[in-house]
Amino acid sequence: MENEAGALSRVAGLFSSRGYNIESLTVAATEDPTLSRMTLVTAGSDDVVEQITKQLNKLIEVVKVVDLSDGDHIERELMLIKMRAVGKDREEIKRMADIFRGRIIDVTDKSYTIELTGTGSKLDAFLEAMERSAILETVRTGASGIGRGERILKI
Repeated sequence: MENEAGALSRVAGLFSSRGYNIESLTVAATEDPTLSRMTLVTAGSDDVVEQITKQLNKLIEVVKVVDLSDGDHIERELMLIKMRAVGKDREEIKRMADIFRGRIIDVTDKSYTIELTGTGSKLDAFLEAMERSAILETVRTGASGIGRGERILKI
């Protein structure tokens, strides 16, 4: 989409006015500073997704819409999670972070902050494996995706 003020608002408004839910949304400028890439995750039947795609293509700021789930793609999400880490729990939390290939990026006497990337289901699995009472705070980016191999987004 064009990298200009109000473009994101119009996309969000389109979803809101039609009663569609945005499950996650990431937007950033591309290698071309006049364009932004938006990765939007929503749920619905094939007909609903087709309707959303048609409506998005009608927006002036939208340059191209690609449904990544139509082919092989890579999807990643980032989560920062602050954990209560005291006493014997410190070693267990470090071990779990290692198992899930997370990195401890901040350490205090009473907490660890862990950076974890992967699919949404991997991040969910990490949260389920951790003791709920030890989780102090979580922040998730939402999914970003790109086609696999030679599959690229050409304008």
